[in-house]
Amino acid sequence: MVRRERGPWRSASDPASLFDGRRAPHAVPAHLPVPMPNTRRPAAPEAPPVDPVATVRARADALYRAAIECCRQHDRAAKLFGSSDPELEHKHADALCTMCDGSLAELSDAYETAAARVQLGKDVDWWHKANALWHASREYQRRHAGCDALSKQLSSKHSAEQLATMQMEYELEASSLLALRHAAEAYRKTRPELV
Repeated sequence: MVRRERGPWRSASDPASLFDGRRAPHAVPAHLPVPMPNTRRPAAPEAPPVDPVATVRARADALYRAAIECCRQHDRAAKLFGSSDPELEHKHADALCTMCDGSLAELSDAYETAAARVQLGKDVDWWHKANALWHASREYQRRHAGCDALSKQLSSKHSAEQLATMQMEYELEASSLLALRHAAEAYRKTRPELV
């Protein structure tokens, strides 16, 4: 003989029934009642601790890729502006340059945060080249921001002195972009596996 369990979700005649035979059918709960355990579930296993040097190296690699892409997009935009291509293409080239500049700034900050907590020896070549790349990226950001601010300040009518100042700022920005390219290439030589 099969023993039939009685309860609010079982019927005396059908063990799979979700209502008892004494009442009219009613709304069926989505889940059968289950007693709650008194103990906590074990926490998810924690990720193994990350090596801080590996984190700094990964951020330096990302900074390198951002610097190379920033230089590439600025070179592409410079070639476009020398031609008479459609204005829409110039607009998109500007947007790409702006996006690359923002990416370089964010990754520079990320590298700075990671590198502030690590101290490596004097004989670690990639570390020194990464720091030089970080300095070059900050200098480029400073020069680029200075050119943007100066361009916004000057109206359509400006003196020869203001034009000379603007030309000097643009040349310093171009020089800082070249220094960024050289610092990135120097870093790549210490990390030949970079793509």
